[in-house]
Amino acid sequence: MLQKTVKPWGYELLFALTDKYAGKLLHIEEGKRTSLQYHKVKDETMYFQRGLAEVTKGNNIFMVGGGAQEMHFEPGERHRVKALTDCDIIEVSTPQLDDVVRLEDDYGRV
Repeated sequence: MLQKTVKPWGYELLFALTDKYAGKLLHIEEGKRTSLQYHKVKDETMYFQRGLAEVTKGNNIFMVGGGAQEMHFEPGERHRVKALTDCDIIEVSTPQLDDVVRLEDDYGRV
């Protein structure tokens, strides 16, 4: 099972989905960013494999570089990733893929 979804900021590859977890590879292009969002139920961890990113987590901003650095986002926690260079991120989460509440989005998505 490998499902590619093109996003305005790059793409995601869904490589695992069960009733207990999901696994994705996110590719975010330099200068682009995901929406500022949170999840009601979904719990996720991102492993930054390649690139340099500015990550909003709650009210804090972190610089995260490649080399398997990780960030965990609990349900209700605001987060966003802005790619300062092309980034590849492995995301492992609970399986609620549609649990996204967008607070801000550069691409007009709701």
